[in-house]
Amino acid sequence: MRYISPMTDFRIGYARCSTDAQDLAAQRAELESLGVAPDRIYTDHGLTGRNRDRPGLAQALAAVRAGDTLVVPKLDRLARSVPDARDIADGLAERGVRLALGSTIYDPTDPMGRMFFNVLATFAEFEADLIRLRTREGMAVARAKGKLRGKKPKLSDRQAAELTRMHATGEYSVSDLAELFSVSRPTVYRTLARQGPKR
Repeated sequence: MRYISPMTDFRIGYARCSTDAQDLAAQRAELESLGVAPDRIYTDHGLTGRNRDRPGLAQALAAVRAGDTLVVPKLDRLARSVPDARDIADGLAERGVRLALGSTIYDPTDPMGRMFFNVLATFAEFEADLIRLRTREGMAVARAKGKLRGKKPKLSDRQAAELTRMHATGEYSVSDLAELFSVSRPTVYRTLARQGPKR
């Protein structure tokens, strides 16, 4: 890893939080402090780092060009598994795109940099595994006490079907549907993914 030199490159930022209840404001502020323009920050809200199918990440990866830098606050915002982190980093390097983790640039040609990157990715994966384990244990305790009834869907089956129908017409964007149904964009994506196999 090496520190960022004075900024002359074009920077694209990416931020993510795992639940709808979390706020991206702190990550956005950090990215702006690292030289990313507010309109160049792509985000995913309510999606985990283990889910590679993230619209904001896809947009960020599509926006960077050779010579640009993709900036993320921390590696665990980009990926929560070692293979996925390596795949993204290697893909960027092949395209001539730099990857900045906070205030440092990842250098794939530096053996120490690669080792440090792998250590960070391993810790991110380990932390994700611990969170899942604690969640499962908490759910088991709640279920045993009769307190776990399941999360109520944000859209009824009828609303989900109508949202899917409207999206299929091509006349409504995901943002349009999110506004019309008073839900977040990630909820629209999840609804479309759930309804997809039924079509």
